[in-house]
Order: sequence, then C-alpha cells, then structure tokens
Amino acid sequence: MRSDMKQVFALCDMNSFYASCEQLFNPAFRGRPVVVASNNDGCAVARSPEAKALGIKMGQPIFELREYVEKHGLIVCSSNYALYGDMSHRFMLALAECAPRVMPYSIDEAFLDLTGIDSVVSYLDFGHHVKELVRIWTGLPICVGIAPSPTLAKLANHAAKHYPATRGVVDLTDRDRQRRLMHLTPVEEVWGIGRKLSKRLDALGIKTALDLADSDPKWIRDHFSVVVERTVRELNGIPCHSDLLEVAPAKQQILCSKSFGAPVTDLNSMLAAITAHASRASEKLRRENRDCGYLAAFMSTSRFRTGSHYANQQGITLPFPTSDTREIVRHAVSIARSLWREGYRYNKAGIVLTDFRVPGACQSDFFSQVEDDERNRKLMRTLDKINSIAGKNTIQFGRQIHKNQSWQMRRENLSPAYTTRWADIPVAIS
Repeated sequence: MRSDMKQVFALCDMNSFYASCEQLFNPAFRGRPVVVASNNDGCAVARSPEAKALGIKMGQPIFELREYVEKHGLIVCSSNYALYGDMSHRFMLALAECAPRVMPYSIDEAFLDLTGIDSVVSYLDFGHHVKELVRIWTGLPICVGIAPSPTLAKLANHAAKHYPATRGVVDLTDRDRQRRLMHLTPVEEVWGIGRKLSKRLDALGIKTALDLADSDPKWIRDHFSVVVERTVRELNGIPCHSDLLEVAPAKQQILCSKSFGAPVTDLNSMLAAITAHASRASEKLRRENRDCGYLAAFMSTSRFRTGSHYANQQGITLPFPTSDTREIVRHAVSIARSLWREGYRYNKAGIVLTDFRVPGACQSDFFSQVEDDERNRKLMRTLDKINSIAGKNTIQFGRQIHKNQSWQMRRENLSPAYTTRWADIPVAIS
C-alpha cells in the first residue's frame, strides 16, 4: 500500500442480530415482535424491529413484558449462544471473502480495511456487494457504513440503519456529506461519547457531532482526555483507531462464571457447576495456545435475597503450568470444597485462570515425563476436536453429569441449535 494512499474503513453490522437469527430459522416468527432474553431469562438483550416499534426497551425485565405477549403476540426467546456463535462465524467468513483485512469488533460487527478498493469498484457498489453476499451466506440482514475513519464508519452505519432510502449502505467518504450527517447527529450518538459524557459536552454548547468535530482538539484534550481528542480527529477524517485492524493481543485472564438458574444448596451440585466452568475455561485456554500457572475459584450468595450473605474466593499457584482440563478441574474442585459452607443458598460460582505461559517454555519438574506431557496434550486436542465437530459437551467429565442440574442457566424458551447439532437441523417436508 502506498504511503500517500487515503485510508478507508467499512463497518459491517448485523441488524438485531440475536432476534434476526431466531426469525431466520423459525418462519412463524417473521413479521412478529421478538425479544431475546439475557442469561436466566432476566431482561431483553435483543429486539426485532417489530418489538422496537412496540416501545420495548433494551434491558427491560422480561416479567414486565407479559402484557405485550398477551396483547401483541410478543415472542420471548432464551439466548441461544451456540446458534449465535455459529452464525457470527459464518458472517465473518463472508466478510473475509470481500476484504483482505477484517477486524471482528463484536459478535455481530466487524471493520474492513477498504484502502485502495475504489480503484476497482465504487464504495457504494462494494457495500451493496458485501450486504448481498452476507445475505446469501447467512440469510441475515446487515448494514454497511463506509468512511475515512472508524468513528465516521460507525456514524455511517448508524445512518444506514435509520434511513431506509440508503438501502442499508452509506458512503461517507465525501466531506460535505460527513458534515451534513454530523449536524443531524446528537453528540451522545458518537462512538465512545455516551450519555454521561454528552451531558458535560452539552453544558459547553457541544450538542451535535458537528459541534464536537469543530472543537479544538488540544482544548478537548485538556478538558476531557486524549480519548475524546482522538474522537475529534476521527470525526475530521483522521484515523486514530487503525489499531483495530491489528491482531488482538493475547488474553491476560480467562473468567468463566454465570449466575445459577436456581439457588444451589448442596455440595455435589456446586462441584458440578465448578467442573463445568473449569472445563470451559480450559478449552478457552487451549484456544489461546497457553498454559496457566494460577487458578482461582469463587462462590457467593445473592446480596438481594433475605438471609445471611456469604462470598469467598481462593487461588493457588499450580505445581506446573498446564492447560490440561483434568488438572485444572482437580484443583478447582479442591478449592471449591474448601470454600463451601453448608446452610447457604448460592447463586453464583466461577473460575479464573491467569499467569499465562507459552506451552513448553517452562522447565519441567525433574520427575515429569516429556512423553506423558505430549500424550496429555494430544488427548486434550482430541477432546476439543470431538466437541467442536459433534457439539459442545459431547464429551464431559463425570462430575458435570449430576442428577440435579438446577444450577444450569434458566432458559425456558430456548430454540434448537439449528446449525451445530445434528438432531436440530431443520427438515423440509415436501
């Protein structure tokens, strides 16, 4: 790439991603209001356009939506992470067919580097090509915003979602169009500003994105921060977040924890939950190609329930760095036994792994067998491969399979895993 070549970015963002996945695989949901609930079916984390039109708010508790179910036929779905994760993977693969550099920003959005692509195709035509390819590969709707900086690309994407005449694609590479759109955009809608910071800006007369773009960057830095200064420069087409397109740094910590679907009151159920979390954390650790040297476990009761509250955690330095699920589970269970106190109603537990090392970089114990270590790694790779092909939890540790599964997340309206479980693949009947 020539040093004088102008950088251009595209932000591709799924529309109402979780809800769109549910409507895609269940035709009966199409055209009807759909919300997807958070863990344990607590509150709305995704809404279809039809649900938004009813005035349902993001984060609204599910119990408040009963009236919408009865009067408007609202459909409430539990979060189906297996389905959403697989559809996200397909989305990213489709984007990789369109651009040489793709940076996933979240499960349903990614930045593309389009620098120099206008010598082959117009930005607008490219955006519609990406939109159509994603529709063919996934069946899901997306919007595309194109601009000379990631912040402006976010703004363009926002416009693509809210102005039907754009047909889901906005090219914001022209400076006059940028200024017109920024004039119409409240400052709180700018990426990285938010409601709290916008109040301070509003008090200083900075009410729109254009007001912020026309502010003196040095003055903004002195009165706010270097982050807001970068936003000002980005609104003027100077990319300051190009590191978005670099390889993400390795994780420094892995945390696996979820609130229980129902309070846990017996030790065996707690150990089953701890084993499940430790197994999941170990799998994530191997994906990072790391061993861990430190392990911690924790458990707690709810502060919002009546009765005595108990919360505790404990960590240990492992005898040797490992990513072997069996070792991590063994130590996690041992810690959980020492943390357990009878007579409490626990609502949460989890595992933390840290002190990461490159496999094989640490000197082994004098009595360890190199052959055994390699055999164990091969075993873990085989376990991961089987679970990735046949579905998560195809192979589990015995302690996870406990008769009382009340600790599992409450997901009363869970849809099938249409794309990752053989038994759930839809069948067309002629």
